[in-house]
Amino acid sequence: MVAEIRVLPMGAEDMNWAVELWERRWNGDTVISRGKIHRLSDVSGLVAFVDSERVVLLTYSTTNNALEIVSLDSLMEGVGIGTALVDYCIQLAIKKHIKRLWLVTTNDNVDALRFYQRKGFILYALHKDAIKRSRKLKPTIPQVGMYGIPIRDEIELEYIL
Repeated sequence: MVAEIRVLPMGAEDMNWAVELWERRWNGDTVISRGKIHRLSDVSGLVAFVDSERVVLLTYSTTNNALEIVSLDSLMEGVGIGTALVDYCIQLAIKKHIKRLWLVTTNDNVDALRFYQRKGFILYALHKDAIKRSRKLKPTIPQVGMYGIPIRDEIELEYIL
């Protein structure tokens, strides 16, 4: 039996789940990118459901003719749902004539670097020691991340529209 996959805009009924997810995945209720504090209440989002269970959250922010993917958290990896949500953002940016689609990840997140580059994103900038500044805004950012790699730098990726 094939599971039903639905993607809906994040609504008020998703907020408790999203807050809990950010607490687990991002060590708090904020995400920092390029020195900007993103709060869940200030971003737009997409929630993917398999049957009736929430499995993926993608959040994004649109400002100054740009769309930034703020976070992508999947509880069900390897089945293409995250890819579908990123594709949605690409189509949304094209539809709204947005000039820039971008995101930031940290130097330890090699899985995200692989994922986004396979989706057509290119490395745009390396922001050395950016996490030191981010920790002043959010002290809960860990010192060591995935695969035991010290978290130091932000890597900015861009999708050419």
